[in-house]
Amino acid sequence: MSTYDWINLCAALWLFVAWTGYARFARKRARTDHCLASTLHVYRKSWMIEMLGRQNRIADTALVASLERNVSFLASTSILIIAGLVTIMASIDKVYITLSALPFANDSMTPRQLQLKVILLLMIYVYAFFTLTWAMRQYGFCAILFGAAPAHDADISTEEKRRYAISTAKIIDQAGHSYNYGLRAYYFSLAVLPWFFNTWLFIAAVATVVGVLYRREFQSTTLRTLAYDLKLPPKA
Repeated sequence: MSTYDWINLCAALWLFVAWTGYARFARKRARTDHCLASTLHVYRKSWMIEMLGRQNRIADTALVASLERNVSFLASTSILIIAGLVTIMASIDKVYITLSALPFANDSMTPRQLQLKVILLLMIYVYAFFTLTWAMRQYGFCAILFGAAPAHDADISTEEKRRYAISTAKIIDQAGHSYNYGLRAYYFSLAVLPWFFNTWLFIAAVATVVGVLYRREFQSTTLRTLAYDLKLPPKA
């Protein structure tokens, strides 16, 4: 293997290390610090408790349907992108010639390397599709739980209602996590695009995506506003 091949191999490993490493870091950090996921879970529990106390739950059902539509849009988009990438694979030589004609093209890249990069993108969007469709199914489960929820005046204890609300909120929370994983796949797929032109630019793009994700999930103004409204104390 040439030096250029080794650099590209290390760049691909850097993508997966950064992606999986950030996912593990985010889960661990969420246990000791407020983040969007943990803060929204508090809101979801509050929402489900309020839902059980309402006689008319049409608005709650509409909210879940709206969340499911957002996920459905990205899942459908993933299918279209996968179809486009498969089309590129079928005419990789023409795509290579087109990219080589660009003024900022990577002269060191071979058609085989271009094909491998397209395959990487294809794998990312396949992962995004499976993750997003799983989120859709979980939101569908939430709709069933809404239908099976006890009436606001049902003869059951407050503790039983609270357990049902927390369980339903947990399902919505899991759907939100799956949606978040799908969004991360989209973010990192965009970081792969500079790799078609420059390997070092790709490495920098992956680092930038990690920084953007961290900033939005742990340091954003939106998070501070959500936590302030709940008056959440700092985690130990």
